[in-house]
Amino acid sequence: MRIGNNFIGFNISAKGLRLQRKKMNLIAENIANADTVRREDGSPYKRQFLSIKQVDHGQASPIINHNRLKLASSNKRHMQLPPMTNDPFAKDKSLKVDVIEDKKRGEVNFMPEHPDANEDGYVEMSNVNIITEMVEMIAATRSYEANLTALNASKQLAKDSLEI
Repeated sequence: MRIGNNFIGFNISAKGLRLQRKKMNLIAENIANADTVRREDGSPYKRQFLSIKQVDHGQASPIINHNRLKLASSNKRHMQLPPMTNDPFAKDKSLKVDVIEDKKRGEVNFMPEHPDANEDGYVEMSNVNIITEMVEMIAATRSYEANLTALNASKQLAKDSLEI
């Protein structure tokens, strides 16, 4: 019988929580800069979003490594667990997470008195749509709550298994 890592559920939920928190931070930054028409480089603020991709390691499941547990020599039924670290995802390369800038052009408004207007009197606005960002924020919040529920279920399962 193979025994995998006992904390896989915790790790998956924690990774989901971390990704959704990062996504919510990007959405909050987009909303805060929705009216920014000029950055340091002179261009209007562009919406940013998170790109998450699974990295293929050539294994059926990159999360589970069945060869990590070894029997201790003091007792045949004891197992030696790998050392725990503070950040279980420090060396995790299973996901590729990138922040991507949306290249779509923002709305162009005629404002000849605006200091950032071009020679024809038009100002390019940010391409952030508040309604879209709020929908994305609600979806990220729901995903965060789902990961938190899964984490609590894993915690309860581990707690109940100790009571056996």
